[in-house]
Amino acid sequence: MSTYERLVNSQNFFSPYLTQEDLSRLGRNYIEVGRLTEEFFPDHEIRLVAVSDNIDTAEGENELAPIRNLFNEWYARDISKKRRISNKIKGNSGEPMGLPPYGYIKDPNNPKHWVIDEEAAQVVRRIFDMTLEGFGTEQIATQFEKEGILTPQAYWIQKGIGRPGKTKTRPATKWNGSTITHLLYQQEYCGDILNFKTYSKSYKNKKRIHNAPENWVVFQNIHEPIIERAVFEQVQQKRGKMRKRRTSNGEHNMFSGLLVCADCGCNLHFHFNQGNPEIKYFNCSNYKGNRGTCQSTHYIRVDFLEEVVLGEIRRLTKFASLYEDDFLKAVIGHSQQADEADRKLKEKELKALLARDEELDGLFERIYEDNVSGKISDERFSRMSRRYEDEQKELTEKIKQLRSEIEKQSSRTMTTDMFISLVRKYTRAKKLTPRMLNELVEKIEVFNAEKVNGVWEQRLRIHYNCVGTIEIPSALPLPTPDVSVNTRKGVVVNYAPCDVAI
Repeated sequence: MSTYERLVNSQNFFSPYLTQEDLSRLGRNYIEVGRLTEEFFPDHEIRLVAVSDNIDTAEGENELAPIRNLFNEWYARDISKKRRISNKIKGNSGEPMGLPPYGYIKDPNNPKHWVIDEEAAQVVRRIFDMTLEGFGTEQIATQFEKEGILTPQAYWIQKGIGRPGKTKTRPATKWNGSTITHLLYQQEYCGDILNFKTYSKSYKNKKRIHNAPENWVVFQNIHEPIIERAVFEQVQQKRGKMRKRRTSNGEHNMFSGLLVCADCGCNLHFHFNQGNPEIKYFNCSNYKGNRGTCQSTHYIRVDFLEEVVLGEIRRLTKFASLYEDDFLKAVIGHSQQADEADRKLKEKELKALLARDEELDGLFERIYEDNVSGKISDERFSRMSRRYEDEQKELTEKIKQLRSEIEKQSSRTMTTDMFISLVRKYTRAKKLTPRMLNELVEKIEVFNAEKVNGVWEQRLRIHYNCVGTIEIPSALPLPTPDVSVNTRKGVVVNYAPCDVAI
């Protein structure tokens, strides 16, 4: 429904005269404009005057009006096609296609480059830090609201920064968990440019549709990062895990979401002893006593967990500092050098394909202009454009596949390097913190306690972020942590390393 039509139907406005410079001002949709001029205006006795087109409905029907409407729509389609080609060239060259996210502003000297807005960037860094410390999105939003921190929309309004879209009427400091989540997923904070994240199906439909990640075009390290890439990757890994479970009184533990049953694979749930709330423990959520199918409780005390995990992390840091070559071999393996050479070859091939893709865009635009000007016939234009489109379609598939393979190889290299630097960061750790746990540990498999040679033992298998389990050679003088805990009167459980070395 057109704007004029809505005004008429609302009964708040009506004019029997509608004057336009030309018919294109009424619209460039051939069907919609035809319906207005042939049905709606006559039914409501509205006189239409298009000055430049010499049309006045009071003088009767104009036989040329439908043809003019058709040409107006063709013009819009032509402009849209050229704009799409232009955007594709710009986007593939690394020029940002969207507005800078919260934390960045356009460089006053170069609008195509982003610079850090330090005031907003401090809030972004704090969001990532609090996430690694174990805070949830709703907790962060609540804390920001208490502190009176402006939401991104309110901040832009205060600074006079124009942003598209409707402005919602809500308190300036009313943060939502969804806003925090959105900011946590912005890869642009690593210094990257991500183009073609959304698209529209047609020039007639302005709705933006989310594009599949494999269709994005990513340019790394274009502007100054707000968040280190290693930190961003850690947060994405944590965001992909299950939500942390709290007890009925609202308390949650830093191990929540990290412990899994070694037998059935279900998560372990956090509890505390009703008679003695100081005793906190986890057990299998799928235990048959709780209407599940797992045969054992896999009960494990929190204090026991803290000592074991801290001991294993200390053991790992000693392994890294005293036996660096063995540590690198255990973490990286022998294939990294071959992977790196293969990745460079693929990057070279990708660069050549992108250059050809851009060349085809230019060729297509030139033959289109030659066809419009009459230099080449419609038949030849159709044949050449079909050949170019077929080649470009094949190139697009190859580019997508190569980008996916390069991204996987780069991710493997980056994540192992990231883990090595994190291990060295905690060389002198004296206490296990939520941030240390979240940065280093992906999950912990908990085995049910068993009696071995008259002694109760409980095994754990720690999976570290990015690299999985790490085997520390038994020949090295790096003993496993000696940890034991009294689970109940007269019963002591000792920690035993898993068969697959931690």
